[in-house]
Amino acid sequence: MDDPIYTDYPPSLSPAQQEYLVTATKDWAILNGLTVRPNPATLPEGADPNRVLATNAPVTLFPSPFPRVCFEEAQALQTVYNELYAAITCNEEWLGKIIEDLIDVDDFVANLWKTHLAVQKEGYVQNLSLGLYRSDYMAHVTPNHAPTLKQVEFNTISSSFGGLSALVRSLHAELLTSPPGSPISYPPHPLLQSGVPPENTAVETLSGGLAAAHKAYGPSKSTPGLPLCVLFVVQEGERNVFDQYALSKRLTQFHKIPVFRLASNRILDQTTIPSSNPSRPLIYHPPHSPASAFEVTTVYLRAYYSPDEYKSGRDWEARIHMERSAAIKCPTVLNQLAGCKKIQQVLAEPTGPDHLSSFLSNIDPGVIARLRETFAPQYDLSAGGQGWELALNPETALKHVLKPQREGGGNNIYKSEIPGFLRSLPESDWKGWVLMELINPAANAENVALRNDGEVLRGNVISELGVYGTILWDNTGKVFHNEQGGWLLRTKGKEVNEGGVAAGFSSLDSVLLY
Repeated sequence: MDDPIYTDYPPSLSPAQQEYLVTATKDWAILNGLTVRPNPATLPEGADPNRVLATNAPVTLFPSPFPRVCFEEAQALQTVYNELYAAITCNEEWLGKIIEDLIDVDDFVANLWKTHLAVQKEGYVQNLSLGLYRSDYMAHVTPNHAPTLKQVEFNTISSSFGGLSALVRSLHAELLTSPPGSPISYPPHPLLQSGVPPENTAVETLSGGLAAAHKAYGPSKSTPGLPLCVLFVVQEGERNVFDQYALSKRLTQFHKIPVFRLASNRILDQTTIPSSNPSRPLIYHPPHSPASAFEVTTVYLRAYYSPDEYKSGRDWEARIHMERSAAIKCPTVLNQLAGCKKIQQVLAEPTGPDHLSSFLSNIDPGVIARLRETFAPQYDLSAGGQGWELALNPETALKHVLKPQREGGGNNIYKSEIPGFLRSLPESDWKGWVLMELINPAANAENVALRNDGEVLRGNVISELGVYGTILWDNTGKVFHNEQGGWLLRTKGKEVNEGGVAAGFSSLDSVLLY
């Protein structure tokens, strides 16, 4: 990206041009649903008592350049990654050995494992599992070498922003293809004439996975039979609601499947499992229609991925309630545990057992080698090991990030903060963390971000690519549906460590391939 066509990108904007483009983007976002609920903490007290306000999602005004070779490799490997994490979930013995080593240092992981054991003791009644995944990457650059694809993390639960990412692509495509001087368009720049961002089929892919599970569930297990539905379990006071509605709208309008949304704190109030039915169907009782009842084929979790969502034992009771039911879970507790950072670290170990070849015995060795190349170096923090030395040395710590077993952004410890943070913990707790070598993304790119509070920021940025995939499999490892489709680009200031959009660190973006 040292070519001037990239280094002077994006084109400069006069104050009047920027104001015009920002206004047009805000209006487009509201018109097309590229929106989020505002953070109540940013509003004057009492400004939105009925939660009717919406604002633009944080977006970039321009698409960001991204290496074509890395983008296409991420797409090509997604179905292989889907199979890998399905296979890990099926191997309870292998997964359990890793998870059990975390139980005494991580209460959240311990309670997820206890949930699985409680249901296992009673006996699972559903042998199908659904994964709606997102594999996140950066383009890693080194002097005198072409960029290579390196994985940041693999998400097995609540892989969000498929709906809004598709809309950002549409926004940028419309700006790129509008004639200069039209109501919404960009100033001229050579890179902006090279094409539009690639198609983004995230909504079709993610909703298609849910539809495949709904169909695979089969007929009602109730007597008499009940109408079937898909249930979205969401956070109380969810702000990213419009991203989720993109999927439910596609399910209802294209696949003709009833979809209901249920806040996680209402699960035990509005769903039941008849004690007299050994199949344990999960029955949803819509509060707006007390005389109605629907049998849930698929539970799609957009909640329960973070410890702070389990506010009491009642939340864990609700999780067990869903897990023991006949509904297909997305994800199951075991599949959520397969997404722990510790699993990624074990897979990336350069020596010892070849876990990838074991889990992917039906995949060409050349493809497995390509997948292995996406791993950044990662280390456990065993006493006296290499990870221990790298983390505690102030010089080597600057090249690393420390990760817990968490999702959602805002949880990691970076660079110079690592040695002091570890020394603040008992050494027995260190094994709950994974040390990962930082990826070196291209840093000479610029962009302009429109935050959802209206602030406009311009500066050097780095981008993170996410690729979506869906897979449906049974507990023997047989795969019934495996697709890749759609992508996410998150862009943040060069100086910002974390990358979550919902957590307030990044903006949604789209790609210009080069």
